[in-house]
Amino acid sequence: MIFLTFVQDNELHLGVKGDAGIVDLTETARSRLGRALGIPRSPANLFALGLDADRRVEMLLAELDPSACLPRQEKQLQLGPPVPHPGKIVCVGRNYRKHAQEMDADVPTEPLLFSKYANAIAASGDAVDISGLEQVDYEAELAVVIGKRGKHIAETDSLAHVLGYANANDLSDRALQYRSSQFLIGKSLDGFLPLGPYLVTADEVGDPQDLPIRGWLNEELRQESHTSLMVFSVAEIVSYVSRFMTLEPGDLILTGTPEGVIKGRKDKAWLKPGDEYLVEVGPLGRLRTKFEARA
Repeated sequence: MIFLTFVQDNELHLGVKGDAGIVDLTETARSRLGRALGIPRSPANLFALGLDADRRVEMLLAELDPSACLPRQEKQLQLGPPVPHPGKIVCVGRNYRKHAQEMDADVPTEPLLFSKYANAIAASGDAVDISGLEQVDYEAELAVVIGKRGKHIAETDSLAHVLGYANANDLSDRALQYRSSQFLIGKSLDGFLPLGPYLVTADEVGDPQDLPIRGWLNEELRQESHTSLMVFSVAEIVSYVSRFMTLEPGDLILTGTPEGVIKGRKDKAWLKPGDEYLVEVGPLGRLRTKFEARA
């Protein structure tokens, strides 16, 4: 199943994408029957359903009169981020060997973790303000959305804790990132985690290590790789992170970017206002991010 959010009357609505269009779950949940059935009206409600979310939503919609959930056309909607308020955002650095090489860095012997904050979340199609920034770089990534609470999760069980996946762009200002030994300020600027356009459930995605990953700058292919080339697999990463913190439904884990970032290029022409970066990972849709200077 494919979930998304969109803005309607200054409110973020939860939707589900089907062949005929987008069903507005938020509006459907407000009907008497929708309330009685417990149809989720927000991403938080969806995550509360856990790993059973897609089956539960499908079953609930089947009980409704079709006229109560007439589909909307996606092109007419202003999309929001599929996970607008994650509890945790955990990122993995240098998780592709060729990316480590282009950064003149060692390949980690265990996952290299850092964090971003929820202020960095942006929707597909949003414009990110890069006023005054000197070295803005793109990073196409596969994002993992947790669907089941867990601590000390065995690697063999870790994919059973994943609700689904989304495209992500782990934007970075390299000057700020390397100002100290901590990556935080260069990674958590406002809008520096474009996400979406969809949250695609794990059953629909299949093997997360069998997905092409690509990124285009102004229609020029810059990143092209495959998730099979990760140093640490999604299963290993989820298990590893859970050793140190309890994972909760709605948490995000970013799994690293492949080679092709600006910092690894000889010309190092950093992102500038007017640029657009497009991320595409497997069947997760296309994440578009524009850059502007508002100041």
